[in-house]
Amino acid sequence: MSESTETRPLISLVVPVLNEEDNLGPLVERVDAVMTQVADRYAYELVFTDNHSDDSTWQKLEALAAQRPDVQAYRFSKNFGYQKSIRTGYLKARGAAAIQLDGDLQDPPELIPEFLGHWEAGSKVVYGIRRSRKEGGMVTSARRAFYWLIDALSEDPLPRDAGDFRLIDRQVIEVLRADGDVHPYIRGRIAAIGFTQTGIPYDRSARQAGDTKFQLWSLVRLAIDGITSHSAKPLRLATYLGIGTMAGSFLAGLVYLSARIIFGVDWPAGFATLVVMVLFFSGLNSLLLGLMGEYVARIFEQLKQSPDTLIEASLNDPDTDR
Repeated sequence: MSESTETRPLISLVVPVLNEEDNLGPLVERVDAVMTQVADRYAYELVFTDNHSDDSTWQKLEALAAQRPDVQAYRFSKNFGYQKSIRTGYLKARGAAAIQLDGDLQDPPELIPEFLGHWEAGSKVVYGIRRSRKEGGMVTSARRAFYWLIDALSEDPLPRDAGDFRLIDRQVIEVLRADGDVHPYIRGRIAAIGFTQTGIPYDRSARQAGDTKFQLWSLVRLAIDGITSHSAKPLRLATYLGIGTMAGSFLAGLVYLSARIIFGVDWPAGFATLVVMVLFFSGLNSLLLGLMGEYVARIFEQLKQSPDTLIEASLNDPDTDR
């Protein structure tokens, strides 16, 4: 960019990528076209975090960074997961605000000026709300159920149908920098921070090229991380369920005993009933032990204090290129 950036606020566009070789070119073109519209008010940089792609994504980033000093890129030593990739991008961003975009172009860069308008008006967080999305009905229903569940279990209100397409102010970035959660759930953490937050409805596009990186297990893992990192309610529900089960068993015992002593009822052998009850309570105990295990595992991993991500290579990193 030929114009001096000293008098204009810098906006960081954070883009986590994994095997997005066919989407990088169109993404940069659309971002450049949008940011040209606000070039009189803002300078910008592109910050890519590559989760160890095994296609030509990194080579294309190398070529792009060689031509443009406003492009930073970081390649991780392995795939550390989507949420950690986003947080690393935020922490590497130098701007007064950072806007996160997916590399698959499902979230339109054309909404950036509207995000900036709300930020100028005082919002510290501006996020997109997915009004519609191009995916199967079963997946959409599962996502809605997940958003409903995590909102119901959360101790802070979470926006429904909001993903990671958002703008956050520098003040929010610094809060995330101080956050030491080894299993970050970024959207939940940002919602819990507070400040003025604004949602913008939009229609999510289909993936432009390549395959989705979120398979069923990835979505399940994200759901578990979102619930266990953002709420202790499941543990309390387990306690309430245990109390309720014990109370119900005690009352059932009283009913059986009273009917036997007072009314002389001779209960028939209930083999099937016993089998069902044993299986039910065995499954219930396994579920509750698994739930507690998830929280214990998080405590264990938190105490290890493993690094968020390990950077194998970087391009135009201002911290190393000084």
